[in-house]
Amino acid sequence: MYGRDPWGGPLEINTADSATDDDRSRNLNDLDRAALSRPLDETQQSWLLGPTEQKKKKYVDLGCIIVSRQIFVWTVGTLVAAALLAGFITLIVKTVPRHHPKSPPPDNYTLALHKALKFFNAQKSGKLPKHNNVSWRGNSGLQDGKGETGSFYKDLVGGYYDAGDAIKFNFPMAYAMTMLSWSVIEYSAKYEAAGELTHVKELIKWGTDYFLKTFNSTADSIDDLVSQVGSGNTDDGNTDPNDHYCWMRPEDMDYKRPVSTCNGGCSDLAAEMAAALASASIVFKDNKEYSKKLVHGAKTVYQFGRTRRGRYSAGTAESSKFYNSSMYWDEFIWGGAWLYYATGNVTYLNLITQPTMAKHAGAFWGGPYYGVFSWDNKLAGAQLLLSRLRLFLSPGYPYEEILRTFHNQTSIVMCSYLPVFNKFNRTNGGLIELNHGAPQPLQYSVNAAFLATLYSDYLDAADTPGWYCGPNFYSTSVLRDFARSQIDYVLGKNPRKMSYVVGFGTKYPKHVHHRGASIPKNKVKYNCKGGWKWRDSKKPNPNTIEGAMVAGPDKRDGFRDVRMNYNYTEPTLAGNAGLVAALVALSGEAEATGKIDKNTIFSAVPPLFPTPPPPPAPWKP
Repeated sequence: MYGRDPWGGPLEINTADSATDDDRSRNLNDLDRAALSRPLDETQQSWLLGPTEQKKKKYVDLGCIIVSRQIFVWTVGTLVAAALLAGFITLIVKTVPRHHPKSPPPDNYTLALHKALKFFNAQKSGKLPKHNNVSWRGNSGLQDGKGETGSFYKDLVGGYYDAGDAIKFNFPMAYAMTMLSWSVIEYSAKYEAAGELTHVKELIKWGTDYFLKTFNSTADSIDDLVSQVGSGNTDDGNTDPNDHYCWMRPEDMDYKRPVSTCNGGCSDLAAEMAAALASASIVFKDNKEYSKKLVHGAKTVYQFGRTRRGRYSAGTAESSKFYNSSMYWDEFIWGGAWLYYATGNVTYLNLITQPTMAKHAGAFWGGPYYGVFSWDNKLAGAQLLLSRLRLFLSPGYPYEEILRTFHNQTSIVMCSYLPVFNKFNRTNGGLIELNHGAPQPLQYSVNAAFLATLYSDYLDAADTPGWYCGPNFYSTSVLRDFARSQIDYVLGKNPRKMSYVVGFGTKYPKHVHHRGASIPKNKVKYNCKGGWKWRDSKKPNPNTIEGAMVAGPDKRDGFRDVRMNYNYTEPTLAGNAGLVAALVALSGEAEATGKIDKNTIFSAVPPLFPTPPPPPAPWKP
């Protein structure tokens, strides 16, 4: 059968295909049964059934490794939980108020240190800084050294008044500044822990700025040196107004203040001033310009002392009545040692390690005052300072022999401080009588306490547990026990239960021999004799001179709190400098703020390569 194709062509219909619908259905059923008789693969099933859920894989491919899905899920879950827990804990720590444990209260030595340093603020001369922190003091001595025609100095404003008067004695003042610098070099960490490092450095600079005015510090050589400003001579009934005859506040002084100079023999003063400037240059080593200025001045004044031999207080010098120097050889060693540490120049080391120098200084003499360190005799301090060199740098030949001698002598001095030996007597209260019962003993005992503590720290830093006194060995703790016993005595552990540091404790001297502290600041200017009524008054001082260590008790532990008796109640720069040094050395032991600074003092010292000893003499048959 033919039909017509609607697209224009013939359409043939096959009659064979014209089967009935029943036949076609039967044929399809047969095909279905055939297809179902063999299994279908996954692809074929997907064609027939459409998309189905994929089976979860049992493993996870991480690229480098394949791990079990279960382990992977547990691991990730654990990390997330840990992170959430850590975040929660952190949140609690951040939000919950913190309760810091209280640091232990400062020990007595630290508390006393704050006050002992404040004494120097009360002794300042010149135009005072705003932060001087002594309400009853003001500007004074602003005309010192001015108007002197033809003088080698421009002005002498500044520095410190020595004691209860208003004289500036440069010899003990230089010693005091050297002691402060030494204590800072050794114990700067303790000063910083006590919050006093900036303060003590400012006090040192107040002194060294003044010293640089007392000679031509920019020159390489000088011919003159100022030794004193002010006068205190009252011999033969002298009634001329001066710093001892008059009793006036320093701010009200209107009398002439003469300047004493030396252009001949003043080796002791020059060498001590060199020690003050050189040691301060190490303190201020980070201020290179100022440190360099101090070193140059120290070199100049030391050379002046070496070339112009003699004692500054010899002859008719007024200073001989108040600060008479016994010799100058100890100052040569003392000043030379500080110059060596400040410069590293072995010329100074060669000079001070000559056996003849030590012999002249009395290093081998012994005697009743051997080992007594003071403003007059620096030998004990100089020997300890050079023992330090041997302990930590060990320069060897040719210095070893004399350094070993200094070290041995230092050990002997330390033995003499111990109560088991009878070199020095002690009061019933335990105060060592280094000046053999003479007045004003405290300045000597605090110096010994400082040396003993420092030597024990040197030995500890050198991993040496102690030292020998003859055949007996003593640990370093024995030295610290001695030092504590002396300072504790000063702070009130004595038969009178009195602190000899003004303002420390509840019982201390109230009638201190001190002009500024004894006259009220009431806008009234008392003239030279007008202040005598305050000098002679039985009432306590209207102004408390905090931190002043008075002269001290007598050899029977007795003390008279009387203003006119300076042997009991007068403080001094030299005494307080030793006290400060001892206090900082003993302070902060409970807080473990550190011992000495081993290295700062050697900052300028180059590496030492010991020179080999000379060969033996040739053998002769």
